[in-house]
Amino acid sequence: MSGLLGAAEIREIAEKIGLRPTKKLGQNFVVDANTCRRIVKSAEVGPTDVALEIGPGLGSLTLAMLESARAVVAIEIDDRLAGELPITVAKHGFDIRKLTIVNQDAMEVATLPIDPTVLVANLPYNVSVPVLLRFLELFPTLNSGVVMVQSEVADRLVAKPNTKNYGSPTVKANWWADLKSAGTVGRSIFWPVPNVDSSLVRFVRHAAAGDESLRLQTFRLIDAAFAQRRKMLRGALAEVCGSSAAASDLITSAGIDPTLRGEALELSDFIKIAITLSK
Repeated sequence: MSGLLGAAEIREIAEKIGLRPTKKLGQNFVVDANTCRRIVKSAEVGPTDVALEIGPGLGSLTLAMLESARAVVAIEIDDRLAGELPITVAKHGFDIRKLTIVNQDAMEVATLPIDPTVLVANLPYNVSVPVLLRFLELFPTLNSGVVMVQSEVADRLVAKPNTKNYGSPTVKANWWADLKSAGTVGRSIFWPVPNVDSSLVRFVRHAAAGDESLRLQTFRLIDAAFAQRRKMLRGALAEVCGSSAAASDLITSAGIDPTLRGEALELSDFIKIAITLSK
């Protein structure tokens, strides 16, 4: 057999291994081959790429990546899925040597056997932002990627300052990459059909905004600013700076208006405050 997975075969594989998709693991499997190819094309996966997939599930997207990439690294927490994936890959006529499976929780992965260059993943709704930020931080060889996430999460990741969706996920992700919307996908392409809409987010890495100590200081300020997002900066950062007055002086010294709220600031503004605080 060649080609990609279809809805009927996906259900057959699930029945074979006794799999009942769970909400806990965010298991909504893509059953539409055209959507898989669209995602891989949007990610611009090429013959020199090592594609990284988080949560390959039954292998729909994995097979689409194997059509284009030099190699695929798939991180799968479910033992049954990790064990069945090579069988599916071989059955569909792909070279099993191109696939490396890491049977582990993505939030616990610290190293990979081969450096990935592009991330293509249908991320579980409940951990999508932490997983994306973690892999941007850990694997600097990831130059770009496309992730499928809940539309609400996608809106936050690509939001601009002074909008309701703008928050810490956006600002933190911008430390490593530029993000933009890459379209939406219908609910009907999943099994089981989720009760939320999904969207694609594309990222392209740029040089990190600073060293690790500056990142930690900046992220601390970002967390504080958005933990109390309705507060002015001088109030939201009072605990970090020692007092509201100290925060006001420090923010002003950084060239920022202390009466602004965190949602008005770009990453570069938080970095200015972090540098001033470090001094």
